[in-house]
Amino acid sequence: MGLIRGLLDRIVLVVAVIAGGLLPSFAAQYRQRVGGRLDQVLQDLAPFQEIANRYHRGSLEALVKHHLASPDPTFHDEGAAIQAMMDAAAQLRAAYEALQGTLLQQLTWLVTRGDPEIARATWEIYQPAFGLDTESLVFAAVFGVVVWLVFLAVWAGLGAIGSAITSRGRARMSPHTRVRAG
Repeated sequence: MGLIRGLLDRIVLVVAVIAGGLLPSFAAQYRQRVGGRLDQVLQDLAPFQEIANRYHRGSLEALVKHHLASPDPTFHDEGAAIQAMMDAAAQLRAAYEALQGTLLQQLTWLVTRGDPEIARATWEIYQPAFGLDTESLVFAAVFGVVVWLVFLAVWAGLGAIGSAITSRGRARMSPHTRVRAG
């Protein structure tokens, strides 16, 4: 059993270090996808910004209000579409800025506030890469050790539970533990 645990814990450590080393490239590719989406929505908003510059002193909000106030349903719906693009641009800009911090800040943001759709799209074309910069190497080592320690703790806990169950089973079957009536 010791040989199996020894082999498993080394495999867990190596796999965890490699996984930890691949996470920075996923964060970078996610950030690039967010940046690309932001560029696209800003490009889509550019013609409306030109209209706002001509007729509403550069205010996209005023252009949207003008559209929404129209009794023409097409014009009204166009205002809602412009507003949706403005909202998307604001969300993407905030995400892009959040992804400019340290690696730990980026990964924390991805786990707690990342967009599942963008994460899924990033994963579909993800190209694994192991960063060799100091921050990526330290993260990989720390991540690997933490996962390895969790594995060791779980293994020890399961071993203790197994020993307790085995010793209780032996105690029940032992003739010395039976009390004679009499």
